[in-house]
Amino acid sequence: MKKNIKFVVCDIDNTLIVPHDSLSKPAKKIIELLRAKGILFGLASGRPLEDLDFMIENWGIDVDMMIGMNGSSLRDCRTNQEYSYYMMKPEWIKETIDLMKPFHGNPIIYEPGVVVCVKEDEMVQVSASSSNRKVKKVDDISYLYRTENAKIMFRVPESEMADVEAYFKAHPIQSGYEGFKTQSTLYEFANKHTNKGFALKKYCELKQIPAYQVMAFGDTSNDNSMLAYSGLGVCMKNGSQDTKSVADIITKKPCDQDGWADFMMGYAM
Repeated sequence: MKKNIKFVVCDIDNTLIVPHDSLSKPAKKIIELLRAKGILFGLASGRPLEDLDFMIENWGIDVDMMIGMNGSSLRDCRTNQEYSYYMMKPEWIKETIDLMKPFHGNPIIYEPGVVVCVKEDEMVQVSASSSNRKVKKVDDISYLYRTENAKIMFRVPESEMADVEAYFKAHPIQSGYEGFKTQSTLYEFANKHTNKGFALKKYCELKQIPAYQVMAFGDTSNDNSMLAYSGLGVCMKNGSQDTKSVADIITKKPCDQDGWADFMMGYAM
């Protein structure tokens, strides 16, 4: 592999797969080839680690590392050691709910095995079923901030996402958390001290892998720190402009044309 890459880490939704789809046969083959060559392969997602377990079992692959909850959790899959990092305080979660009221967002949090929401719509149902989770609808919104959590998510109409991003760009958050887009209809808030790049750095330190030997793939804002940390950051053709601006390379094909597998076959195989 060029540049002596020793570790490949990949975002999932809109990067490795179209959301709620399965892993393609070409992508699965490339992952198997990477690991056969001794190159580590990892996944980095905004989803909890238990969701990633469900996905890789269905896909029939093994991975060396998993980052969950946008960097709040990390697992070394070879040792099965897990690490947890900075969380959202209850008062911060409450604050985000107040801030997002003008944008008609549906607030959502994760609990073990369930997606907790105040409005059970089709998007929540599809998201939950794709990771074998149940939906837990609560009538009292204060349930969402009764305790700390790794993050809170808001499903918003795609037509309002630009307004959400513009608002938080014009009104920087003063508390200890930050907001970012993870999908065209999903805006999330997490502790500002952790992100995918933070967890990736922690793993590389554990394994003594220098950043220049890491190749990272992503498509949107919550992937930026990971691409910036890596020696070779790759953004998907379908990626957001801010992510393309921090990437070293942009794929020729988008995710829905199996752009990750196409890039890897042409670049590294």
